[in-house]
Amino acid sequence: MLRTRVPTISRSLLARRSFAYTPRIMAEGDTGAPRATGDAFTKREKAAEEMYIRQEEQAKLKALREKIKNAQKHMDELDSYIQETMKGQGGEKH
Repeated sequence: MLRTRVPTISRSLLARRSFAYTPRIMAEGDTGAPRATGDAFTKREKAAEEMYIRQEEQAKLKALREKIKNAQKHMDELDSYIQETMKGQGGEKH
């Protein structure tokens, strides 16, 4: 009887023990190292990243302005087409 009880007891202790350990949960960016004090390389890297982001935003704005310009041109063409169609049908009230 002792032989059959020992393995079941040891299995239950191992199962309980595996849940007893909780790993430390760290927030994103927490590595345990102190934050950099802002040396020249860090400042230069940050400036380069900001310049790249600014250039990308400027390119996107330029593309949007071009799109708006093309849409406005298309709207003007449609408006002139509608005006010509209305003149041909005699639907002008002015």
